Amino acid sequence: MPIPTLSAGELAAARAKAIVVRRARTALKDKVRSGQLTPTQALTEAIADPQLKLIKVQDFLKAVPRIGEKKAEALMEKYSIATSRRLGGLGIHQLDGLKRELG
Repeated sequence: MPIPTLSAGELAAARAKAIVVRRARTALKDKVRSGQLTPTQALTEAIADPQLKLIKVQDFLKAVPRIGEKKAEALMEKYSIATSRRLGGLGIHQLDGLKRELG
């Protein structure tokens, strides 16, 4: 399937939409980093929002205070979460496990 060609207006609209989505994802991770939201609250909010549910699990975990690269990898391995998985793609048991761990 060939890539569709977009007009200049369509391309500008797509770029603007992408910027809004990236800022929303960054804002959620910043709220978790600063402590404005608990990780459990952030997970609940992210699952409910179609823009935020596309955050990679690993990126989200690294935004949680006291969790770095190694601890994020260990949590993902413990709950059988692939490195490419996004928050919206988590199963109920994976989500419950992360909420318990981050609780």
